[in-house]
Amino acid sequence: MRPRQLSRRTVLAGGAAALTACSASGPPPSPSPAPDSPEVVLLKALIAEKERTIALYSALIADGGGKLAPFRDRHQAHLTELRKHVPAVALTAATSAAPSSSPTTRKPSLKRLRDLERKAAASRARQLDAVSPGIAQLIASIGACEAVHAIALPRSL
Repeated sequence: MRPRQLSRRTVLAGGAAALTACSASGPPPSPSPAPDSPEVVLLKALIAEKERTIALYSALIADGGGKLAPFRDRHQAHLTELRKHVPAVALTAATSAAPSSSPTTRKPSLKRLRDLERKAAASRARQLDAVSPGIAQLIASIGACEAVHAIALPRSL
């Protein structure tokens, strides 16, 4: 038997395949993270909102508004509960990617807090459609608490 001779075209095609295989033999590209679900996007927005609200309360408390501490503490409890429902990876990415916005660019005031609480409570009903029943219940109870805050905040410090 006589060895079969390879055509020039076959040799070149084989070499090209080998080069392609070599260049693709490195580690596989890291998969891009899956996009957040609409529920996670909403939860991350609520977390950021709660952080700003807590900062505003804290600024007023630092200025002598100690009687606002229970209100702030309830927001802290909301924040803790919201964070339980966001995957740690998504939460870490949100924290590192979120621009730090200072809630105290305008002077903190009770009126501003009351308006913030009223607007937050009013927005909760619109947020219930895109979430699971358990998250909807959490958001609804947060909204109820915010509505009570808008009414119960003291008129002066």
